[in-house]
Amino acid sequence: MSDPSVIPDALRYTADHEWFRPDGTEVLVGVTDHAQQQLTDVVFVDLPPIGKTVEPHGTVLTLESVKTVSDVYAPVGGTVTAVNDQLKAHPELINQDPYGNGWLFRLRPTAPLAGTEGLSATEYKARLAAP
Repeated sequence: MSDPSVIPDALRYTADHEWFRPDGTEVLVGVTDHAQQQLTDVVFVDLPPIGKTVEPHGTVLTLESVKTVSDVYAPVGGTVTAVNDQLKAHPELINQDPYGNGWLFRLRPTAPLAGTEGLSATEYKARLAAP
């Protein structure tokens, strides 16, 4: 299980282990520390094209690790406005800094956020602790 102290309170979370943070008119998205630990060493990121439109909880990209291939889902519906190009050459940033330099993409939501989307850090911690 992940160290619950590595779950920033300022972010929102999904049941699929993505984190997201409103950033102006966009949402910054990445995978949680728990997710990167489960994947083990990430070796490839299939970044989406800029302009890709996604539905809430729709697949945005895939991560390939030495262990498995995993989909990453959109926390809300919208359009991809930016991707972390550093991950093309350095996918290990996801393992090293999942809440910082390992971010994956930016999304412009289809509808304004209410601020209650996803799980709070407390709710996410409880989900991880559940048997």
